[in-house]
This record gives sequence, C-alpha cells and structure tokens, in this order.
Amino acid sequence: MYPVSERFLTRLAESHSPVTQVQLFLTNGNVVDLEHTGGSVTVDRGQAIRRTCTVTVADPALIPRTPTDQLATYGAKLRISRGIDYGDGSQELVPLGVFRLDSADGDVNEGPVNLQGKDLSAIVADDKFTAPYKVSGTVVGAVTALIQRSIPTADVISLVVDTPIGSRVFDVEADPWSGAQEIAAAAGAEVYCNADGVFVIAALPDLLTTAPVWAIEAIEGGAYISGNRAMTSDAVNNGVLARGENTSDNIPPVSYLAVDDDPGSPTYWNGPFGRRPKFISSSAYTSLSACAQAANAELAKGKAPNASGDISSLPNPSLEPGDVLRVTHEDGTRELHQVAAFTVPLDVGGDFPISTISAKEDA
Repeated sequence: MYPVSERFLTRLAESHSPVTQVQLFLTNGNVVDLEHTGGSVTVDRGQAIRRTCTVTVADPALIPRTPTDQLATYGAKLRISRGIDYGDGSQELVPLGVFRLDSADGDVNEGPVNLQGKDLSAIVADDKFTAPYKVSGTVVGAVTALIQRSIPTADVISLVVDTPIGSRVFDVEADPWSGAQEIAAAAGAEVYCNADGVFVIAALPDLLTTAPVWAIEAIEGGAYISGNRAMTSDAVNNGVLARGENTSDNIPPVSYLAVDDDPGSPTYWNGPFGRRPKFISSSAYTSLSACAQAANAELAKGKAPNASGDISSLPNPSLEPGDVLRVTHEDGTRELHQVAAFTVPLDVGGDFPISTISAKEDA
C-alpha cells in the first residue's frame, strides 16, 4: 500500500470529498494542471504494462492539431493523483501513476477530449532491439541496464537479494520489457513501474505471511459494497520446471522443478488435481539457486488463479497489487484476499472493483 496517514484510511469509509489531480508534463519542461470531468486509472499485475489511464477533458480546444500542441502524443506525460479534501484547508493526495500520453481524440466542436496513456514501462517495451543486445552480471544490474537503455534518467530500486546471472543475448526485434521480467525471475522477482513512476524489482508478497493492509467490512461504517468468490482450474499450474543452459559462458545445463508439495492444497502435485507443469528457460539461469527462485516465483503465480474474488468497495487509491486485504462479508465470514487488479475512478461517484487472487478463509 502506498504510504498514507491513518486519518486517510479512516476517512475513506466516512463521508468525504474526493479530490483528483491530472498534471500534463510537456516536453519543454512546463507543467499544466488539466481540468477534467472523469476518467480512471487501471492497475493490473497480470498485464505486461501494469498501469493504464483514461482522462476526460471538457475543452475541445485542447484537441491537438499540430505536433507541438499541448496534448500532442510525442513525448508528453501525465501524472495522476486522487485523494481526500479534509474540509479544513488540507488535502492528502495519493499518486496513481506517471503515464506516457498515447492518444487524444474528441469532437472538435463540442468535445469532450479523451486521453489515454500507459505507464513508463511502455517506453521500454516499445524500444525493441535493432541489434543483438547482451546483458550479464547480476539481476539488478541487468534489469537496470535494460530499463535505462530506453530511459536514461529512470529510477530503479530493488527490494530483493541480488543474484548472479549468466550472459543473455537478446535478438533483434526482442522486447526489452519482457527481457527485464525474464531476468528478474532469476531472483524470484518481478519488475514493474509503481505509482511514482519508479521501476521496482520485488517479489510477490506471500498471502500466508503478509499482514493485511486494509479491512473491507460489511458493517456500518465499513467500505464493503459487494463480493463474489470463485474457484477455477483454468490457467492453473502446480509445477514449474525452470531450465538454464549457457554455452557461450561454458556453463553446463541446470534445472529445478518446483511443485505444490502441500498435501492440504487443492492443487497438490500428487493429488487428485493431477500434474499440470509449466516450463520456463533462460540462458541467464546458470545456477540451481537461480532456477529455483525463477521456478518458485512462477509457481506462486501459477497456483494463484485457483481461488479468486471480485470485491467492490469504496475507492482506496493507495492500494497496490500484492496487498493483502481482510474482507468481512455480509454473512460474517472473513477471508484474506491478495489484490491483483483494480480501477480507480477520477469522478466522485465511481465504483471501485477489486479483482483478487489467492483468496483464503480467515480464522
């Protein structure tokens, strides 16, 4: 969860005045506050580009006619925030992301203008290799090199123990952002662009050991609106075989099979669910440890869809994918849910759907 005050979390479930801000960062260095009438920010850890946005602006004069107009899609960026106006002259805003402005369109006479954008990882993803590109050394060094190749000023922070990797050569036309994800897996991690526009290398928090950051309760004064629970075997893997071989570094093949070895799990490797392995490989995985971390990280994602939920609550812009929530339903049952995706509205009365993974009963 993005750091906010206790006052902020308490006020979310009470009557309050939401406030939103959309700032346009022009290529000449100027910053413009955009008056807007609506829109949303969607955050989804299941997508390669984690954060996307739409913004509605009423003034049709903002529709770009030339490449130098304010909303022209040639390098301009949006910074979007939502928060609370406490009514005492103070506000608390929470960033929702920094976005590359990708499109602007609308009726030239009456408006409105519709803006769309993607987070800064899209810049890395679109900068495909035009010549073979080699990385080596460690996970953090290689991922940082892939990101800063496209965005030299990008901030990259690591929340994992750095891990040595073998050399990895990416072919012409390869996607550097996918490459960064592949390399991060050697440390059991994923890489994403956070709400501040900073690139983060981190592991998915463990539902069983991570403390809940927010309670969504179907009680008077609670934030709960509705909830659904589902279980499925689609796209579920209970084993992952990670393999690495690097002939250029003269390193012999290495592999590691990670399986769901919990007999009490519905996806137990030797249980009635059966064996449903997934296979991943990279020349960067040159040690048993790297293969094990990559396999276990992928296994955590592969098991996750077997139990999920869709929660609707009052909007909380400070949530992050991976956050653990304590949900109390109308019948009094309690569950722990891990956030997978959500959409934050930029209008006052918008709904706030949260998709979750790895739901489990809470004692």
